[in-house]
Amino acid sequence: GIRDIGVTGVQTCALPISDDLDDKPWIADRRDAAFEGLAAAYGAAWTLEHQAGISFAVGPLKSRSGAVVTRLCDQYSLAVFPFVEGTPGTWGEPLDPPGREALIKQLTRLHGAPAPTELGLSRRPYAVPERPALMDALDGLENTWDAGPLSEAARRTLADSAGEVMAWLDELDALARYLRQTDADPVVTHGEPHPGNLIHTGAGLRLIDWDTVALARPERDLWMLDDGSPGCLRLFEELTGHAISVPATRFYSLAWALSDIGSFVHMFRSPHQETQWLGQKLTGFQRLLAGQPSEPYGRR
Repeated sequence: GIRDIGVTGVQTCALPISDDLDDKPWIADRRDAAFEGLAAAYGAAWTLEHQAGISFAVGPLKSRSGAVVTRLCDQYSLAVFPFVEGTPGTWGEPLDPPGREALIKQLTRLHGAPAPTELGLSRRPYAVPERPALMDALDGLENTWDAGPLSEAARRTLADSAGEVMAWLDELDALARYLRQTDADPVVTHGEPHPGNLIHTGAGLRLIDWDTVALARPERDLWMLDDGSPGCLRLFEELTGHAISVPATRFYSLAWALSDIGSFVHMFRSPHQETQWLGQKLTGFQRLLAGQPSEPYGRR
């Protein structure tokens, strides 16, 4: 519990969050490395909130020993976060113009924050962590998937769209090559500033779920705010002087979709029981492969 990790006096206003170290592919595929990366990410969130003045960051509380996360066992870790009073957003919820402007202003501050060495943040590569699982699934489409009742439906769905998926992977690779050749100085990015990670408070927006924080191009955060309308990101350009890169925006959008497809593939090739929740995930998987947004997305 909270007392066990040395956080005292906050039992009525804190939320313990457990992380599965087997479910952090964007950090690492080994538990020890995932825990180290998670500690760096949560430590960065704490530093951003308490030392860099990024007040919309919701970082964890520190234990008496100064740790932001503790290892519960080999597979799981535990962090304690402050309770934030406000109205949580949900994935797929549209941001009205004032909300979009407020979020862009907050991201401007985040991207302008210094990234001192002690943050321990790594640069996010131009890659999709779930790609090996996705490629293995594409190579195994001729064989029956029998891990659970929805496995075969997922296999057929992927088989029908295999050509499109391979074309998206080729496009992703071409974009990655271009971005590496035209690389820019990275900034501190959250990675998933979608409405489901926002809390609307009387003091403004707060942003949660900082296990994805990394150094990257600004477009890693901004693509989610690009609704295709002219000038939707002009405010960010005016505030920062940074010209939005269309190839970078497309790369991060495509990488997100392919990452979700890979996550869904892993889900349906793993042992499972048929539930309403998994049925919704199958629908989301089918929407993604049809080139449509999936709500909610599979990863989080």
